[in-house]
Amino acid sequence: MSVEQFGYKQELHRALTLKDLLIYGMIFMVPIAPFGVFGYVWDGAQGMVALAYLIGMVAMFFTAMSYWSMSRAFPVSGSVYAYAQRGIHPTVGFFAGWLILLDYILVPSLLYIVSAAALSPILPGVPAWVWIVGFIAVNSVINLLGISFTAKANKYILVAEIIVLAVFVVLGLIALYAGQGAGHLTLNPLYNADHFNLPLVMGAVSIAVLSFLGFDGISTLSEETKGGVDTVGKASLGALMLVGVLFILQTWIAADLAQGMNFSSLDTAFYDTANLAGGAWLKQLTIWSTALSWGIANALVAQAAVSRILFAMARDKQLPKLLAKVHPRFKTPYVSTLIVAVISIASGLYFNGNIDNLSRLVNFGALMGFLLLHISVINHYMLRNKSRNLLLHLIFPLIGFFIIGFVIYEMDSQAKILGLSWLAIGVVYYLVMRFTLKRDVVLDLDN
Repeated sequence: MSVEQFGYKQELHRALTLKDLLIYGMIFMVPIAPFGVFGYVWDGAQGMVALAYLIGMVAMFFTAMSYWSMSRAFPVSGSVYAYAQRGIHPTVGFFAGWLILLDYILVPSLLYIVSAAALSPILPGVPAWVWIVGFIAVNSVINLLGISFTAKANKYILVAEIIVLAVFVVLGLIALYAGQGAGHLTLNPLYNADHFNLPLVMGAVSIAVLSFLGFDGISTLSEETKGGVDTVGKASLGALMLVGVLFILQTWIAADLAQGMNFSSLDTAFYDTANLAGGAWLKQLTIWSTALSWGIANALVAQAAVSRILFAMARDKQLPKLLAKVHPRFKTPYVSTLIVAVISIASGLYFNGNIDNLSRLVNFGALMGFLLLHISVINHYMLRNKSRNLLLHLIFPLIGFFIIGFVIYEMDSQAKILGLSWLAIGVVYYLVMRFTLKRDVVLDLDN
């Protein structure tokens, strides 16, 4: 687990166990994440919400396995940036990092907007910007105090989310079998022959996959993890499978409850099904749970993850050196943390009211980064080191590559245009950095 073998100095505090990473990953993905985007997935998949989440989980399984392979080879901060950098080439690594930044930098903003949208019907007199700024301030303080403090906060938040989810599942099943919605659990949320259309469902998957983004964030904490080189990989896969099952369970119940309902707003679709299941109090409970889980818990770990990406890229002189500064007492990349807070405020206010478009834009960055991750596995293990493990180092990455590639292909055209525009900005920045500022990074790729 030593970072010195890769030419770095151990600056961050190693304090996280496998259990801490599992909790971190589950908090990042948010066990109740479908509460906030259920309406958009339900509308896009023509009611087959559980199917969209199942496909998303399968796609992310192969990606999790690639994360496991690369985190074992390169146990350093940086996630996809570090893996593509060392698994393929430093230039490819820069663009992998640039693409994943589109996910990590914008996802906190998306979380704040979802939280503000959830609270708007309850407290209509409070402007959205007040919630956004308030959530950002709280999360920034917690993250600045250190990774151990963040880990402790995560444990309590996760327990609360699981309790809320259990309440909805129990009351939702009781309501179904009492005659509400479909009247019982059906197969329609998983497969409805009358409405099934693969491109349509895959378009919904491009939104549903947002809920799975987070297991990959575990790899950004490699330099703050205790244990062997498999710790990050085990946590990534474990968190993904646990949360994936919870996603499918809750959306299956919600989709059957929603049969026959007409939603006034896709933003509040899940809360309306909760109202059908348990009444106004359950609706209020799910709204507040979504707001606090996305606005505090999820955004908290998202901010921690993106600050580590910025730290890793700045340490390699791919971004301004200032972003690599570590607080002498708390051992956190405090400058990067504060920069993320400023960006979150700006982008949160700019994209307020555009949850669906922002979610697709976030997903574009993440999924493009995942494509390069799969290529990194094949190049590093199969081509460079002649691995004989065809299943883990060739077949799994290829399957993951093609599934994610198809999801990207079926994405909304506007999201692809915006995503490619971000990539174009990265190309310009890279050319200026490389040929005008004369910055480069030389790595010992034999390690």
